[in-house]
Amino acid sequence: MDQTRRDVLRASGGASLFAMLAAAGLLRSGPTLAADWNKKAFESKNIKDALEALGAGSPADSADIVMTAPEIAENGAVVPVAAVSKIPGTESIAFLIAKNPTALAASFNIPSGTEPSVSTRVKLAQTTDVHVLVKANGKYYMTKKEIKVTIGGCGG
Repeated sequence: MDQTRRDVLRASGGASLFAMLAAAGLLRSGPTLAADWNKKAFESKNIKDALEALGAGSPADSADIVMTAPEIAENGAVVPVAAVSKIPGTESIAFLIAKNPTALAASFNIPSGTEPSVSTRVKLAQTTDVHVLVKANGKYYMTKKEIKVTIGGCGG
């Protein structure tokens, strides 16, 4: 079997797998993914506007949201943050950062039946409060933690 035939077989196998996944609805096109993006929320300059764009209004404080983040971030360009929701029916978890150029840093949809636990890395412009917003059963809950930054990561 020569190299050209192997390349054709390899390519056709990959194309078949792609077609199968697309037909099963496991792959979505770029425009479909972009339709789920809340542009207004991600462009909000402050927490209040971001909450409004997300439809959260005034979320209730909750001790059932566990946020893990460092007390002091030596480099604001890469700060690990994580959140676990103990609220039944959690639908989404978002990270909002008060003193950043745009408040909403990340938003995660939580499929039904999965563990409501997320982690990511964010940039912090300066020492600020990081908020975790949880949507559960159509209601919004929030917790926050101050993170001190010794070297800014977002132009500050």
